Amino acid sequence: MTTEYVAQSEDGCAWITGASSGIGRALALSLAADGWKVAVTARSEDKLADLAEAAKGLAGHVMVFAGDVSQADDMAALCDAITETLGPLALLVANAGVYLPQDGLDGDRQEWQTTIDVNLSGTVNVVLPVIAKMKAAGQGQIAIVSSVAGYRGLPTSAAYGATKAALINMAEALKFDLDKAGIRMQVINPGFVDTPATADNPFPMPHLLTVDEAVSEIRKGLVHPSRFEIAFPRAFVRQLKLLRMLPYSLYFKLIARSTGWDKT
Repeated sequence: MTTEYVAQSEDGCAWITGASSGIGRALALSLAADGWKVAVTARSEDKLADLAEAAKGLAGHVMVFAGDVSQADDMAALCDAITETLGPLALLVANAGVYLPQDGLDGDRQEWQTTIDVNLSGTVNVVLPVIAKMKAAGQGQIAIVSSVAGYRGLPTSAAYGATKAALINMAEALKFDLDKAGIRMQVINPGFVDTPATADNPFPMPHLLTVDEAVSEIRKGLVHPSRFEIAFPRAFVRQLKLLRMLPYSLYFKLIARSTGWDKT
């Protein structure tokens, strides 16, 4: 088994967290349309039920496993329930996340904690039991949804960006060990996507993508046999990666000017 493994619907089921809206919901429908059995998780059981209803008539199907990713014991139990109901876990897309913008001069302690609990701890709570299942099976594919906001610090993103930077590092570090077990690790770093989470951003969002465009990029990246990072849109990602190379004296000036933060 090599880490170029690409999960197929006949290998087992897919599990998507944060599936009640946005990228997670659209990705679940896309996979189900291609014949996947898809387990979907989020806190809103009503929205997940609507998703399952929307998937009726597709080649595959969507099954609801509602829960809060911040609860470690619940996620371990859900992982067991999914495999008992749908069969082996071939693909995990750890997508659950929140964006709670922070004013650095007047931060909200509870919002910081919620961001850490959902984005970082919530991902750990899902990934660890899935790794155990995939290790026993000898194969699997895990994709952690981070963000280009994890590349460097951006206005309002002190809490969000910190968790996303941690997820990128986590995926990189886990890859060394998961390679040995035939488990493929990937990280997904979207740019700006038109979802409820970005609707109220108080700054320009260059290269804004629709949810369907984002899902198309993710699907292409998931089946690419050697891609670790799935980052898009490419032009925007290239710009941000160049900015990572700049000294701080230039970086802060350019970001402040481009976001209008030097005038706020």
